[in-house]
Amino acid sequence: MSAPAPATPEPSPPTPGSPAPPLTDGPPDTGLHRVAGPSDARHCRRCGGALEAQQRGDRWRPVCRACGSIAFHNPAVGVAVVVRDDEGRVLLGRRSGSFAGQWCIPCGYVEWDEDVHDAARREFLEETGLEVRLGPVLAVHTNTHNPAQHTVGIWFSGTTVGGALAAADDLDAVEFFHPHQPPEPLAFPTDRLVLDQLAASPLHT
Repeated sequence: MSAPAPATPEPSPPTPGSPAPPLTDGPPDTGLHRVAGPSDARHCRRCGGALEAQQRGDRWRPVCRACGSIAFHNPAVGVAVVVRDDEGRVLLGRRSGSFAGQWCIPCGYVEWDEDVHDAARREFLEETGLEVRLGPVLAVHTNTHNPAQHTVGIWFSGTTVGGALAAADDLDAVEFFHPHQPPEPLAFPTDRLVLDQLAASPLHT
């Protein structure tokens, strides 16, 4: 069993009077005084002006030279649903798109105008063919395994209320596993944290 990815170090705050770094100051998980914004952003989405790194608060940010707008890069929100069978096993899926061949708790992104609960039910149905009733939130974690996309994940407990189990969408296989014996490799380090939490908890919570 591989160990979870090490925690991402916090960037050091800019030193007063220090020169601005280039906008390409390494990926989001490396380097000091990194620019807090899209690494590929070069022009303002409001007016098209050129972006430059400017000190704002405790970090450098991409700022438009023309209109002063900041190109914020905020995390996306992901949702996952944990469904367990009568033996306490957790339904996991093997991915066929990104992270192909690796396993995860069925999950996906919240759409722009979508409620997180609706998104969780939708994603689970799309990937597993099962309709679920959501229970309490089991966990919330920050995901930094992908340098190009910082996300915040919400894991809900769920109970099956309809449908037929079948892998679809981003999954090519679905199967129940005991949380202390998940298949390898797992796609996301935070899924391992959730499975460890489930392995240490009673079946019915």
